[in-house]
Amino acid sequence: MGDPRGFINVSRIESGYRPVEERISDYDEVERRLPDEQRRLQASRCMDCGVPFCHWGCPVGSLIPEWHAKLHQGDWKAAYDILQKTNNFPEFTGRLCPAPCESACVVGIHDSPLTIRENELAIIDRAFAEGYVRPQPPHHRTGKHVAVVGSGPAGLACADSLNKMGHSVVLYEAADAVGGYLRYGVPDFKFDKHIIDRRVTIMQQEGLTIKTGVRVGADLSVDNLPVDQLRAGVDAVVLAIGAREPRDLPVEGRDLDGIHFAVNYLTQQNRAVRGDRILPHDRIMAQGKHVVVIGGGDTGADCVGTANRQGAISVTQIELLPALPESRAPDQPWPLFARVYKTSSSHAEGCERLFNISTQHFIGENGRVKRLSAVQVDWQQDSSGRHHMYDVPGSQFELEADLVLLAMGFVHVEHGGPVAGLGIDLDQRGNIAIDERYQTSVNGVFAAGDATRGPSLVVWAILDGRAMAQAVHEYLQG
Repeated sequence: MGDPRGFINVSRIESGYRPVEERISDYDEVERRLPDEQRRLQASRCMDCGVPFCHWGCPVGSLIPEWHAKLHQGDWKAAYDILQKTNNFPEFTGRLCPAPCESACVVGIHDSPLTIRENELAIIDRAFAEGYVRPQPPHHRTGKHVAVVGSGPAGLACADSLNKMGHSVVLYEAADAVGGYLRYGVPDFKFDKHIIDRRVTIMQQEGLTIKTGVRVGADLSVDNLPVDQLRAGVDAVVLAIGAREPRDLPVEGRDLDGIHFAVNYLTQQNRAVRGDRILPHDRIMAQGKHVVVIGGGDTGADCVGTANRQGAISVTQIELLPALPESRAPDQPWPLFARVYKTSSSHAEGCERLFNISTQHFIGENGRVKRLSAVQVDWQQDSSGRHHMYDVPGSQFELEADLVLLAMGFVHVEHGGPVAGLGIDLDQRGNIAIDERYQTSVNGVFAAGDATRGPSLVVWAILDGRAMAQAVHEYLQG
């Protein structure tokens, strides 16, 4: 515990963002940083609550009160040592996690909760700056070999953990660089990609072998590493390939030019920021266009921020569901994670948000989309508690739409590649089926992360990767 009266005497102060007029013209990270003394004061708000529900609310079980106490004392090294005990990549979660720990903060019962996510980010950034984060290769090797397919947060966490246990690990990634959706899905203005490269360099110095541009599967027309070669010479295989099958919108006009999946749009822009050359006729640009983003989640917000930076005339984000409440709903009491209405940094840069909207069809001219026809919907609950959607009579309207981005999430893991090649069973939702030890229907093949649970949070992916590594370790030890 830091200051016994800190939570009484100190108010919550958030880092905030760079001015809109400044950040809208670049792709640098938008979030500011508080001075060290202000950050220490924020840490002092951690109270002697007896039962730290923040620890319960955090999927990786971060020892939040302990590292807050060290942060308040100014002992950044000790704070980092505690933080990294439960999280391989605090620099990822510190930037991208929605912080369920803050919903469970005891101070939040009567006041604003701690700035836990921001405090975590301050510690890990300070640790890198001071050189606390150093390569720690294992003292001995077990002689066991593991192939990890997929380099998103689950794959990275699993590979990192197994390597530290002394196993020889090769990490395979189909793309040309490590990171999965962190690399090519999350915009640079939220997550600078040198954050990945910095960590990966350390992992390689610890002995992890990484091979990029390798597609695993059984279809030799698209896959360059057959599954039988993948399994040859290894004692276990790990699949952490994410849930990359995007949800489509099969309505009239879907085949018009100018309608794209959000992941393709964001991937291309991330490549452009990196300096990749993209042919003009392949470029998806919002400049001078009326942009409609379909989907109200984080990916949709990322599209909003990207479209504004590209110079869109207007950006409209539509969501099929109602707007979330401004504060906790009765069915989400403390310490449960509260799903409340949020305005992201991208929304603050310019966007009209519409809720309870169903897209009916697209209207085009000369083969390109020009407008979107939609209708207002109403959600009603039946006696069993299930919600049903109804069109509101006479509420049809149209939106100008020169560019439409489908940001409705992902449905499940892709069923080709290693899933088909290995003949792995799927569950009812189309994800990889696993047992309580993360093993698939194929002996010696393990899976975790979004590939098994469906689209989720980076913190859950890290937890799954760590837990799967422990299960693989026990399997290898017999």
